[in-house]
Amino acid sequence: MVARLVVVEGLDGAGKNTLTTALVGELTDRGVSVGRLAFPRYGTLHADLAADALHGGQAGTADSPHAMALLFALDRHAALAELRELAASHDVVLLDRYVASNAAYTAARLGPGREAEVIRWIGELEFDRLGLPLPDLQILLDTPTALAAERAGSRESADPGRTRDRYERDAALQTATGETYRRLAASGWRSPWRVLDVDPDVRELADLVVGS
Repeated sequence: MVARLVVVEGLDGAGKNTLTTALVGELTDRGVSVGRLAFPRYGTLHADLAADALHGGQAGTADSPHAMALLFALDRHAALAELRELAASHDVVLLDRYVASNAAYTAARLGPGREAEVIRWIGELEFDRLGLPLPDLQILLDTPTALAAERAGSRESADPGRTRDRYERDAALQTATGETYRRLAASGWRSPWRVLDVDPDVRELADLVVGS
């Protein structure tokens, strides 16, 4: 990887897309070339299988936390060539969700007693076995769960073609996932982390992203 690989993580409705868009604008204004990718990559095989499962299809695949984790991991692996191309042609690559999302949601589904086990498994699977590049920086947009849920619900209401999936509708899962994200950040899992509150200063964040 040539570019700095920076990941924006957070709950459904946390504001990741909004923050990523603002960051792209700020960095571009500074003359920094930015590549951008969001996971899951809906419209591709593994991401669409995962989406279908989370809406009740695929013969109950969503009942298995490990099966869902594998689908999301394979979606990222299928994007490896695209990631490398973006990194070779840009200064910064911004990702909306990455491997930590898989770790946080899967660990939250399995519960505290299996958290360390599943986080280790996902790290070994995606980074070590599938060869995904390690981030240079992971940013956790730590939006309160209630606010994130409100935003996700508003997004659903505004778009009749978009219904919240199984994960998005599960308030307890969202709460547990937020707690897991915080522990990942506190432990510096697989890279440096920065935890941000709602509506962070985009200019200060851009300084952090470019390493200044």
